[in-house]
Amino acid sequence: MIAKPQLVTIDFEAYYSQTFSLTKMSTEEYVRSREFQVIGFAIKFDEAPATFHTGRDEELLAKIKEIDWSDKLVLAHNTMFDGAILNWVYGVKPRAWLDTLSMGRALHGVEAGGSLKALAERYGVGVKGTEVNNYIGWRRENFDLGDMRTYGAYCVNDVELTHKIFVDMMARGFPKSELHLIDLTLRMFVEPVLRLDERALEMHLAEVVRLKNEHLVHALQAIGQKELAIKQIVGDEETKAEVKQTLMSNPKFAEMLKLLNVEAPVKISPATGKETLALAKNDEGFKALLEHPDLRVQALASARVGTKSTLEETRTERFIQVAKRGAFPVPLKYYAAHTGRWGGADSINLQNLPSRGDNANKLKKAILPPEGYVIIDCDSAQIEARCLAWEAGQDDLVTAFRNKEDVYKIMASAIYNTPIEEVTNPQRFVGKTTILGAGYGMGAAKFQAQLKTFGTSIDQPEADRIIKAYRATYPKIPQLWRASQESIRAMVLGSTFELAGGLLTVQKGANGGEIVLPNGLKIYYNGLVEVVTEEGKREFQYTTRKGATRIYGGKLVENFTQAIARIIIGDQMRKLSKKYRVVLTVHDAIAVIARKEEADEARAYVEECMRWVPDWATGLPVNCESGMGETYGDC
Repeated sequence: MIAKPQLVTIDFEAYYSQTFSLTKMSTEEYVRSREFQVIGFAIKFDEAPATFHTGRDEELLAKIKEIDWSDKLVLAHNTMFDGAILNWVYGVKPRAWLDTLSMGRALHGVEAGGSLKALAERYGVGVKGTEVNNYIGWRRENFDLGDMRTYGAYCVNDVELTHKIFVDMMARGFPKSELHLIDLTLRMFVEPVLRLDERALEMHLAEVVRLKNEHLVHALQAIGQKELAIKQIVGDEETKAEVKQTLMSNPKFAEMLKLLNVEAPVKISPATGKETLALAKNDEGFKALLEHPDLRVQALASARVGTKSTLEETRTERFIQVAKRGAFPVPLKYYAAHTGRWGGADSINLQNLPSRGDNANKLKKAILPPEGYVIIDCDSAQIEARCLAWEAGQDDLVTAFRNKEDVYKIMASAIYNTPIEEVTNPQRFVGKTTILGAGYGMGAAKFQAQLKTFGTSIDQPEADRIIKAYRATYPKIPQLWRASQESIRAMVLGSTFELAGGLLTVQKGANGGEIVLPNGLKIYYNGLVEVVTEEGKREFQYTTRKGATRIYGGKLVENFTQAIARIIIGDQMRKLSKKYRVVLTVHDAIAVIARKEEADEARAYVEECMRWVPDWATGLPVNCESGMGETYGDC
């Protein structure tokens, strides 16, 4: 008989200093460092008062080992940290991991403050102390009895606050399905099973370093800068400085990008209110150039800001250091995005590992399962496009998806007025880009620019014609945009609006607008208002940390479609976890491990789960594609 699980709330206090802290290094690096030291921990069993424990390493270990963790639900605030200590230092594997930091992001939105201090204030459960600031740089042996008593009281207060917040969050109806997802996400990091191939990473790093200079030279040659290319080959610091000086000119750099078929990013200048080049190192558009799939573009951008390492170098070096320290903890932030999607964390973003170009799958191939296992990676095919068609009631497109018809050819056939069997590959590509890109109200200019980034050039009238063809072929989708636009107005006015056949409730909330999702969580539009722009246009805006953000019907559809896709993928992940260990999720894909001898059976089960939908999504035609191999890159 399985014992009733017991809630254990815990908080560790560890040595940190001005140079050795989580603000200076990743959680993985910090906890695995030789400098790491637990000063003490506070622990609370169910409703019993929390108690603080300290002592020598062996005494702390003995105290932890006294507890039977098999029936415990471990709760902390930022469980990536406290859970890592419990597992990596003390070998603890509880029944489940819980985390108020993660829960707060889901309940109140990613824009709301998620710190323990902020949540304690929000819930009115007490005040987080500041005593920890008095002990920066103190190791356990520096504390006398009085200092340790003060420190212990601070730690106990944190545990009591965490427990009260958790109880209140559950009373507000936090979905148990989401608790399961928090556990699965934390387990990827806290209880790591994947390995990193250190030798393969070292070889890749050497190749990346060799290619970096080569790509810069090629880029300079490609844009007619042969003299600078020769100077770069020479390689002394004076000539490299000259290369950088040339690249620092905004007009020259923009022209160089254009010669590589890349449009320079732009932004609205806060000073003039006019469009200007977004080429400062902190501009989001420029940051994207550092991750551009064309490595020549990466090389130019890196040289412009004088970075010693490209993104690929930095990532590879980080992977090598993790490999030296042990198993690979997969760092994922639960509820990272406005729509609930997972995101990268702990200085590693597995969501954007390169799959094209010279570095294609190199890092992925260095990610290995445990000995005797394979990795099975399954991607939910076109899930957003499928969800959109289903939400809009575009039944012909839903049927085409369900019947596994080539919807990209169908779209191309409508665009080019050509029989489906005569659609060419370039035409199909345009059809694909249209299906995947035009569903959220994209205009002709943006569509033209998007095609250009993929190497396909069309003029403005042709882009306009294609967009009109999409909207005429699938009219229910523009109708959903218009209904969503009306729902935004309803939120501002304080009335309630239903979308997608009653699947979604759009309403006014305490801080602005909100969409109630099928799992009970919400998408928030804090400070939602209707404004008049300088051009005299009326539009809706809501407030984020980056300032006022425009929201309109097509964008709202994009938001809730991504949220619905995420809920379905999350439910599929929970279903998968009943039989196999989930080790990773990237975008719309889930990866599990299985023993080699049952690999085919496991793959069939994975695909079965990834084609399943919850009851509220009956009729949604999901599908999937899976791969299997002895490295993540082989999938």
